[in-house]
Amino acid sequence: MIGISRQTDYAARLVLHLAALPTGSQVSIAEISTLRLLPVALVRRLAGPLVKAGILRTSRGTGGGIRLGRDAALISLLDVITAIEGPVVLNQCLDGKHVCPFTNACPIQDAWAAATRALETHLAAVRFDALARASDTHLSAHLSRHAACKAVPACTVT
Repeated sequence: MIGISRQTDYAARLVLHLAALPTGSQVSIAEISTLRLLPVALVRRLAGPLVKAGILRTSRGTGGGIRLGRDAALISLLDVITAIEGPVVLNQCLDGKHVCPFTNACPIQDAWAAATRALETHLAAVRFDALARASDTHLSAHLSRHAACKAVPACTVT
């Protein structure tokens, strides 16, 4: 099976959560954990590579939390995948680490390369601002859960 890891899917949900909030919103990891049904430890673990990639920003201490590192329109699904898993490569013959003796004249490698480029192009075009607005039902449900969370101490919104 070709696919993304569960952690990458969860990382995308974490970024989507922040993209669906008003611009500049900062929330606690506990809120994301509660509203996105993810373990707190996993959200913390996923935040690290997303911060390193510039997708998220964190601040510590009282009033600290997590927020987007740049505008949601500038964050693609490819950015999240690359931050968590590394480059998109459909076959190890394309990863630059493995040497194939047939590289110069392999029609199969050419096909893998074309498919990889097409997938990268598609994923780069999927932006989190559009995902956050993709469904009125999703956005309204998300924002109502966010508002309800403000009343719960573990879900302090900053």
